[in-house]
Amino acid sequence: MASLQNNITPTAPLILLGCGKMGGALLKGWLENGLNPDAIIIVDPYLKGAKKQAPSLQENAFFESLRQLPSGLSPSFAVLAVKPQMMDEALDDFKNLKTDHTLFLSIAAGKTVDYFTNHLGGKAQIVRAMPNTPASIGMGMTAAYPNKNVTQEQKEICAELLGVVGLFDFVDDEALMDAVTALSGSGPAYIFHMAESMAQAGEALGLSRDLAKKLAAQTVSGAGALLYSSDDDAAQLRINVTSPNGTTAAALDVLMKEDGLTKLMTEALKAAYDRSKKLAL
Repeated sequence: MASLQNNITPTAPLILLGCGKMGGALLKGWLENGLNPDAIIIVDPYLKGAKKQAPSLQENAFFESLRQLPSGLSPSFAVLAVKPQMMDEALDDFKNLKTDHTLFLSIAAGKTVDYFTNHLGGKAQIVRAMPNTPASIGMGMTAAYPNKNVTQEQKEICAELLGVVGLFDFVDDEALMDAVTALSGSGPAYIFHMAESMAQAGEALGLSRDLAKKLAAQTVSGAGALLYSSDDDAAQLRINVTSPNGTTAAALDVLMKEDGLTKLMTEALKAAYDRSKKLAL
């Protein structure tokens, strides 16, 4: 079994490029799960914010630019958590480092393996990943695609690095990453909008705005927690709460009609899927 402690060390460190919300969530998970702080290098132009994310790290762990790192440094992993529009410049700066054995793990939306290969060369070891925002509370879902250069040991370490913020899985076809983006990457926004819509509907029935928001938020989060912890799938849990000819059944008659929620969600995911493919061009 691969080991973070044996593969990520002060002499072969992990570089975290970008320490915003997602990068910060990953960093927090790594430190809480025992990754040696001396083996982590944070590169972020906004150092004040980055230092707030990791107050336990020493001052010499933070750099504003990759160009400030010692020439010839050989990182074991480089986690790319910068905005997609900043990626070109960031990758160019890696030329000052020794990256023959570095695995590049990207969580930037829309950036394909071919994009990274064009910048880093055909021998580069690349994993393209798509986490989602619940990673910030350790409840994320991440799927990833490794290119052919990635070793089994590196895959295992990636699973550990990304598994600290929730569930993780690999896909075996990069084309599926657009579907992952549409379903889980963008998915939290759909759930938030559902809670927003439920609250508005409750308000229309006479509830106060504050109470409607509270009822909707707790119902959505509680149902999600139940789905996460239950051995039953979503369909069975729906059946469990639906009494024949009851109130829930009346509502589901609307939501589950032919042009109801399933059709609408299918259209929504297809729109996100198509946009994801366009962003990769």
